[in-house]
Amino acid sequence: MNNGIKSLKEIYRDYFPIGAAVAVEDLCDEGQKNLLLEHFNSLTAENAMKFERIHPEEKNFVFENSDKIVEFAIKNNMKIRGHTFVWHNQTPDWVFKDNSGNRVSRELLIERLRLHINALCEHYRGKVYAWDVVNEAVEDKEDHLFRESEWYQIIGEEYIELAFRIAREADPYAQLYYNDYNNEKPYKLEKTYKLLKELLDKGTPIDGIGIQGHWDIHDSELFDNLKRAIELYASLGIKIQITELDVSMFAFNDHRRDIVAPSREMLEVQAQVYKKLFEIFRSYKDVITSVTFWGISDKHTWKDNFPVKNRKDWPLLFDEEQKPKPAFFSVTDFN
Repeated sequence: MNNGIKSLKEIYRDYFPIGAAVAVEDLCDEGQKNLLLEHFNSLTAENAMKFERIHPEEKNFVFENSDKIVEFAIKNNMKIRGHTFVWHNQTPDWVFKDNSGNRVSRELLIERLRLHINALCEHYRGKVYAWDVVNEAVEDKEDHLFRESEWYQIIGEEYIELAFRIAREADPYAQLYYNDYNNEKPYKLEKTYKLLKELLDKGTPIDGIGIQGHWDIHDSELFDNLKRAIELYASLGIKIQITELDVSMFAFNDHRRDIVAPSREMLEVQAQVYKKLFEIFRSYKDVITSVTFWGISDKHTWKDNFPVKNRKDWPLLFDEEQKPKPAFFSVTDFN
C-alpha cells in the first residue's frame, strides 16, 4: 500500500490484470514509474512497437525503446502486450513502395508483412504474451465493412487472415487479438462480429478481440452497448480484453478550448462512468482477461491532442500531479 491508497492491481488480482500504455520516458519519471509499480501488472508500449518506430526502414529494426519497456516489465513481474503489427496509421511509406517509388506489388507487400511479424515475434518470443495483430481494419462508415487502407487496397481483405496465420506460425504460444475502437457501438459491432465469425469459421487463429474503450462522460448508451458487445463477442468463444481505456471529459464533437481544469461535477460524472464500467468488467470476468488504460496519469495523455490539438483532457484515474482522482476510488471501493 502507498500512503493508505489501495493498490489497483491487488484489488483486481482475482479478476484480471490491470495494464497501462507507456512510453520509455515514463520509466524515467519517478512519479509515473511509482504509479506503474504500485498499481499495474501489465504494460503495452504506447508507440514504441508500432511499425514506424520499430521498423522505420526496410533493413533497419529499432528495438531500443521497446526493449527498455519489455525489460522493465520483466524485471517487475509484469505481463506485456504487443501493439501492433498491422495498422493503417503510423506505418512508414516505404512499406507500400517498391524500389522505383511505385505502389508495391501484392506479393512483395505480403513478404514484407511476413518479415516484419517474424522479426518482432522472434525478438520477443516468450516475453510478449499477446499481440494486437490487426488494428482498426473495420470501416466507420456504415455502408462499408473494410477500411480502405493500403493493406486492403494492395492485398485485399485476405491481409487480415494472412497476418494472423503468419503470427501464429511465428509464435505459436502468443495470444492473437483483433483490436478496434467503437466496436461496442451497434453499427460497428455487427460488422466486426461478422468479420470475426467468417475468419474463425475458416480456422483463422484469432484468440480474442480488443475493445479499445476510448469513451467519454457523455455517452448515455455506453453501458448497454458494452454489455451487448461483450456477450456477442463471447458467443464466438474468444477472449475479450479492454485494451486502451480512458474516459474523456469531452464528447468527440466537442471542440471547446476554454476549460482549463475539470470541475468538481465533471470529476464526479467521470467517477460514476468508471464505477459502472468496472462493475460491468467484473461481472464478465470469465471472458474479460485484461483491462489496460491508455496511459498512466493525466500528466500526459494522447487525449491532450485528440481530437482537438493542444487541449488538455483528464481521462485517467490519476491527476496531473499523479494523485488518485474520484474515479480511482469509484473503481477500488466495492464489495
